[in-house]
Amino acid sequence: MTQPAIASAEEARDVIRTLDETIAALAEVLEEEDRLVRAGRLSEVARLSQAKNGHARRYLADSLRLRDSLPRLRGELGGEMDRVKERHAAFQDRLQRNLAALATAHAVSEGIVRGVAGELTRTAAPQTYGASGRTPIPDPRHARPLAVSRSL
Repeated sequence: MTQPAIASAEEARDVIRTLDETIAALAEVLEEEDRLVRAGRLSEVARLSQAKNGHARRYLADSLRLRDSLPRLRGELGGEMDRVKERHAAFQDRLQRNLAALATAHAVSEGIVRGVAGELTRTAAPQTYGASGRTPIPDPRHARPLAVSRSL
């Protein structure tokens, strides 16, 4: 659903205030998420997704409303728009750090699961020597299924 365009400078200031509040709330959620990821409490990170998604939707909606009304209101808002752009840039930097932390946690988790799966496959394969005198690469037919419980 498209929100109505901002009609006045006062309404734009209200949207800016709301946007600042949303950025602050979203930054708090990101800090909590980063803290939980660093502590290895990944199952608790999932409970933050609803709040994070709600704040992100509000942030996007208000940002787009402001952006779409900017050409018409730039003269009335003066330096306020420069301050909004600075806060937006700082928030984008914060968001990039959060995404990097989540990507690192994902890569580490994936590496652990792949390592366990590889070890299970290796130990399930017959321990013999091939024609070259070396142990052969494990045959995928000897692979054991790996189940992961997400509720831990």
